[in-house]
Amino acid sequence: MGLWNKLSNEFIDIVEWLDDNPNVMVHRFERYQNEIKMGAKLTVREGQVAVMVNEGQMGKGQVADVFMPGMYELSTENMPLLSTIKGWKYGFNSPFKAEVYFFKTTRFTNLKWGTAGPATMRDPEFGVVRVTAFGIYGLRIRDAKTVLLELVGTQADFTIQDIEENLRGKIGLRIKEVMPEIGVPVIDLESKVSVVGQRILEKIAGDFEQYGLELCEVQVQDIGLPEEVEKAIDQQGAMRAIGNMQQFAQYQGAQALRDAAQNPGMAGAMMGVGVGGMLNQSMGNLFAANNTAPAAAAGAMPPPLPGATPYFIAVNGAQAGPFERAALQAQVVNGTLTRDSLVWRQGMAAWAKASDQADLQDLFSAMPPPLPPQ
Repeated sequence: MGLWNKLSNEFIDIVEWLDDNPNVMVHRFERYQNEIKMGAKLTVREGQVAVMVNEGQMGKGQVADVFMPGMYELSTENMPLLSTIKGWKYGFNSPFKAEVYFFKTTRFTNLKWGTAGPATMRDPEFGVVRVTAFGIYGLRIRDAKTVLLELVGTQADFTIQDIEENLRGKIGLRIKEVMPEIGVPVIDLESKVSVVGQRILEKIAGDFEQYGLELCEVQVQDIGLPEEVEKAIDQQGAMRAIGNMQQFAQYQGAQALRDAAQNPGMAGAMMGVGVGGMLNQSMGNLFAANNTAPAAAAGAMPPPLPGATPYFIAVNGAQAGPFERAALQAQVVNGTLTRDSLVWRQGMAAWAKASDQADLQDLFSAMPPPLPPQ
């Protein structure tokens, strides 16, 4: 340090910290040989707290006066603890040696945490389950004296990085203990992350207080469940949807019929091959569902009607169907199903002409036979 700096800093009359680094939690005011002029101006800004320490002696009895936000003229009146330590009983006007530490009391946010490996939970539905969790948390300085004694020591600048790794590990380990106690079923963890975060905060806030810190919030951003549990959850969702599958199929049939009616180029083919049968089958299922609702509710479904076995039809070299009686009649009307069409149903050894099937003869009774060759 040059002579000018030595002379200009020997008796400091302004003590302040202009914070320019968002990661610094605690800053030690720099001055030559720790000499501060009696009557100097101490400025503590909003979001700061200042602590005066007797000549670098960090024992509990040497951490002296705490200054909240405001402007102070240092004197024996507003430094009662330091005055007592140094024995200034009758006033003191000479320069004195002391260290001043500034603490940032605003929140430090977006700090990451994660479980150190899976946490074992006992779930009433899935039994023993191993779960991981990740998220962010926020903290701030609550007790400057405790932070100074427990964390900072004589460090000139104490940053959030100096403690973040330690706190991340502490949270991760504590969460493994807390997860089995939060009382939220595994299947509900992802939908109740705010509740889980609040429970975690309540359980581990005390671990931060011993360092003079306040745990402000804990956000759970991701819950990792075992693959087999995720599959079970998906299957449960699918099973709940099966109850409406019949209505969904009927809706699809109606939509296809509407689209075909709006497209004349497709109407004939689709009505003849698929949509007509789909609509008839869907409507038949709908009427059957309505007529047999009491029986279905009682668990007693009637057997198929005699002769109601559905048929497949060969249309332009492709298989279409199966079609119930009503749908087959529609195919006859629009010319898709003729006496010479090949058909097949369960129990037949091979495809055969429709005219050879006894239970289909009545479908063609109202239709004229083919014209004889010219």
